[in-house]
Amino acid sequence: MLGLPDGTRACLFDLDGVLTDTASVHAAAWKQMFDDFLAARAERDGTEFVPFDVKGDYGPYVDGKPRLDGTREFLRSRDVDLPEGGPGDAPDAATIHALSTRKNELVQEKISTVGVEVYPGSVRYLKAVRAAGLATAVVSSSANAEQVLDVAGLARYIDHRVDGVSAKQRGLPGKPAPDTFLAAAADLGVDRAHAVVFEDALAGVASGKAGGFGFVVGVDRLGHAEKLREQGADVVVTDLAELLDGDS
Repeated sequence: MLGLPDGTRACLFDLDGVLTDTASVHAAAWKQMFDDFLAARAERDGTEFVPFDVKGDYGPYVDGKPRLDGTREFLRSRDVDLPEGGPGDAPDAATIHALSTRKNELVQEKISTVGVEVYPGSVRYLKAVRAAGLATAVVSSSANAEQVLDVAGLARYIDHRVDGVSAKQRGLPGKPAPDTFLAAAADLGVDRAHAVVFEDALAGVASGKAGGFGFVVGVDRLGHAEKLREQGADVVVTDLAELLDGDS
């Protein structure tokens, strides 16, 4: 009934773009932060301002990755070299940490003012997973995962959470490394062969594949189904409810 292999005991869900539409909130925050930085840099240096392109830049460089990594990788794609700085940097400083902090502040502001949209099909699926007695975890690079789950009313369906905060505390590298998913499965007491990864980001699907999990579900919210398959998704759906309806 769940569209998963026999023997599945746990479902490991990415949050942004899989359960909630916070991916669009994150994308808007990345764009605002980078555009402010790039515009100021272009004006100072007398060069052309080329804005952050959500369609072309979000997926390859920042989606699903820890904030600092996303900041580094996008800037590298524009041949911009900034010092790392540190967590105490002012948000307007020209460092990797400062820009990442500014992005996080924008996300929190948007979540508190706009709220969080939940995909109805994902709620249906979570309820079915719980009814089937499977364990659940959210595995997210976001430091705001707890806040989002509470605001969205999804915390009741989730047994465990490995997010940007706990990953940092535990020294776990972010996606596309498989460590956060492996930690979630281990915390639930489930062998990875009996755990399924649900991801919308290319880095996240690559993480599930690298971890040797029993099954990887790619969720195509951005129109890149073939790229999700190339990264290792065993099946690709546009909505989790398709797994219930047998349309995958």
